[in-house]
Amino acid sequence: MKYHIITYGCQLNHSNSERIATVLEKEGYEKSQKIDNSDLIAVNMCSIRQSAVDRVYGLIPKFKDLKKGNKNLKIILTGCILKKDKKNFAQYFDYISDSKEFSEQVKNFFSVKPKYSSFPVANVPISTGCDNFCSYCVVPYTRGRENCRPAEKIISEVKHLVKKNFKEIWLLGENVNSYKSKIQMPKDKFGTKPEFQEINFSGLLSLIGNIPGDFWIRFTSSNPKDFSDELIRIMAKSKKITPYLNLPIQSGSNKILEAMKRRYKVNDYLKLVKKIKRAVPDIALSTDIIVGFPGETKRHFRKTARLFKKVKFDMAYISQYSPRPMTAAFKMKDNISQKEKRRRDKVLTKILAQNNQKKNNKLVGKEIKVLAIKDKDNFILGKSPQYKTIKFKGERELIGSFHQVKIIKSYPWGLGGLIANLDKNEKEEIR
Repeated sequence: MKYHIITYGCQLNHSNSERIATVLEKEGYEKSQKIDNSDLIAVNMCSIRQSAVDRVYGLIPKFKDLKKGNKNLKIILTGCILKKDKKNFAQYFDYISDSKEFSEQVKNFFSVKPKYSSFPVANVPISTGCDNFCSYCVVPYTRGRENCRPAEKIISEVKHLVKKNFKEIWLLGENVNSYKSKIQMPKDKFGTKPEFQEINFSGLLSLIGNIPGDFWIRFTSSNPKDFSDELIRIMAKSKKITPYLNLPIQSGSNKILEAMKRRYKVNDYLKLVKKIKRAVPDIALSTDIIVGFPGETKRHFRKTARLFKKVKFDMAYISQYSPRPMTAAFKMKDNISQKEKRRRDKVLTKILAQNNQKKNNKLVGKEIKVLAIKDKDNFILGKSPQYKTIKFKGERELIGSFHQVKIIKSYPWGLGGLIANLDKNEKEEIR
């Protein structure tokens, strides 16, 4: 019996799929790389945006054809699923269970050892769910309220990954900044019984940063309202936390931020960015933006465009607003046309591309430490500490190790380079 998993959505979904794979293999299934010869297909979906839901609908004709050829084929749906989507998908799937229900059915789900599928990068969830209830977001309704994993479990998983030579560890949560846990302290010199001490996200980062080994630490996602000075200090002094940060702002307008229930103002965000850049001068910033939120006028949008020009983000994940049932924003009138949403998306993307091209031009001629992550057409794709994609000539054997790469080309969304010790013929080939 073979299984195949299709995953849409965030890194947490991909992490969940790795644990689902373990559960299925314990039931006797073997992984299939192809959907066509599978006996069980699991779709791990996302209801965050309608476009993500539409991708699942796009699979249904294929599933119908597969069912005709294999009467015993079972197709299940899991992930972040709204009640409305559960109802609509019921006729197309044999079984539906959202992330929260699945976790409850599989006892100690986050203790399940994942089938890590993205070596040398590993996703380690530190929490699931969210208590913020931003007006546009379905996470509290699909994943539930915030639930933090015990620190010992997280640290144990990271130690295991480091022993297996994973080089890039992502700590994941809907809002990592609000992480809290208790950890048992070691006995003192008098043999006193150890006590439990509460730690926050900064404390967790410190403990993971002290694990021996040559690896990077990244984390996502961070709510600006909870980003502490202590966390900035930890980032600044750690040799393992990379100078890259995803810091979602969602809008450059205070009025829209208030309607989104984001609980900070644009000026608060700018002050925070200034403090972070002062402490970590070489940091690269990415952000999340929603365009076309209900009530977002062209004047409001221009404030977001100005923010892009001012902050000069290295990357932005831009979403065109779509109403989601159960959220507070669902009751608001979706009064921005799809055409206008697409236009605003393009405006921000253009600003982002221009800023990035200027930044990346300055890297040409410099040598950068790069983690080789995957190969494609005799080239290696890697990541810099600032999470920039770098393409260079190399064999598969390079994957999973760090290399010094000289940058020879720059693009808005990436860089081209050469490993320092390549011979002349290889250098000519890559040019």
